[in-house]
Amino acid sequence: MSLDSFRQETRAWLEENCPAGARGPGEVSNGSTKIEITDPDTRLWLERMVEKGWTVANWPKQYGGGGLSTAEYVVLIEEMRRIRARAALSSFGTSMIGPTLLEYGTEEQKQRHLPRIARAEVEWCQGYSEPGSGSDLASLQTQAVLEGDNYVINGQKIWTSGAHNADWMFILVRTDKEAPKHEGISFMLLPMDQEGVTVKPIKLLSGESPFNETFFDDALAARDDLVGELNRGWTVGKRLLQHERSGMESLVSGSASAKTSSLADVAKTFLGEVNGKIANPITRDEILNYEMDSVALHLTQRRVVEESQDGATPGPATSIFKVVSTELEQDHSDLLTRLHGSRAFGVDNNFTVPEIEMTKQFFFSRAASIYSGSNEIQRNIIAKRVLGLPD
Repeated sequence: MSLDSFRQETRAWLEENCPAGARGPGEVSNGSTKIEITDPDTRLWLERMVEKGWTVANWPKQYGGGGLSTAEYVVLIEEMRRIRARAALSSFGTSMIGPTLLEYGTEEQKQRHLPRIARAEVEWCQGYSEPGSGSDLASLQTQAVLEGDNYVINGQKIWTSGAHNADWMFILVRTDKEAPKHEGISFMLLPMDQEGVTVKPIKLLSGESPFNETFFDDALAARDDLVGELNRGWTVGKRLLQHERSGMESLVSGSASAKTSSLADVAKTFLGEVNGKIANPITRDEILNYEMDSVALHLTQRRVVEESQDGATPGPATSIFKVVSTELEQDHSDLLTRLHGSRAFGVDNNFTVPEIEMTKQFFFSRAASIYSGSNEIQRNIIAKRVLGLPD
């Protein structure tokens, strides 16, 4: 089928099958068995996309995906954006552990875990950072010891996003205390609903608690859920981070974030406009620079994906995307709050719900350059792995 024919069929299918309530902002499933989907259109959209294989459209069909090529996946994303269709499923399963298992998992692991992710039957969380092992992740001390058919895990993880709603965790553990720190680490999968796992939410300045402390007291991970080779988990763990930093949907979309249009609208509302332009020339330049940087980032992301073999997630170049995208996220929050003046820092009932949400987003955006590997670490990766500079 030609790409034009695929676009026509995709457009027709989306028009017929995407409910009105699944277009525009709204609820999106993450697959967690602990979170009920409340919106009927969201549930219907998810069911139809699961049946089509388009919750993970670029995965192989035998694992619940749609088997689309990168070019076809680009078309699908473009057509979804055309009608403002929300993603039917967005999770750590689809963006992180799924792609990692496709590369490093055994066939049995793929068959056992990937279809459940594609069907939105499970949500995952990430067990990487520990107290004292954040920037220097390879110094982690959570230990796993093989006993029979299971690894027995003891230790603590921190900043585990979504652990309170997750069904499974992918975790880095130390399996050889005598080996150099990068060489004694293994990558495993373990169920969260067991006696040996305790989750304690961390309340943030924004008032939200998306992060958690997670404690392991003789928690069990099946021997069959060791991903990759024993004591060689650092390679698997690094690759997963590249999947996380890439965000394949944004990589292939090749268009600026929907946020860019809102800044100009807000500026015209608060500062006025002259001949259809933002009245204040300094603010106009700031927003224009932000929009140009956003478009440049997304076009670069798309080009890198199209140049990569078989549309695979790029390697160290994802660190560039992480640095630029998180700084743009912070720029957006800074601009938006400045435009709203005193209405931008609402924390009580004297402010509207959107104003309070804007304040929370401003606070949360401060963490963007820290999580998923701080931007300082990303610049080191860029220097060594992208530019080839000496240590």
